[in-house]
Amino acid sequence: MQVIHQPRVAWDAARVIGASIHDEELFRWLYRVLGDLLGPATWAALDETRDRVRWSGDERIPVETGVWRVRLEDSLRGRPDLADELAGIVATARAVRPY
Repeated sequence: MQVIHQPRVAWDAARVIGASIHDEELFRWLYRVLGDLLGPATWAALDETRDRVRWSGDERIPVETGVWRVRLEDSLRGRPDLADELAGIVATARAVRPY
């Protein structure tokens, strides 16, 4: 049985989100799969993240990545069963678009 370190999964997923901001194809895919996994509020949060980066510039990406790390860690704390699937999403995103 594999032990999943939830904070690491949250951090890795947040980094993938930050890296996807300027990649329309990856962002749309993440938008769909993360929304399906975490619920519709995730769609609004992703839209807000992208809008803030567009308005403020790329220097905002590390801030948004940190916000997502906390958001995802909180989600995993409440629903630890999601960690495996979230880790799979990260692995798929990295295989398609290594950064």
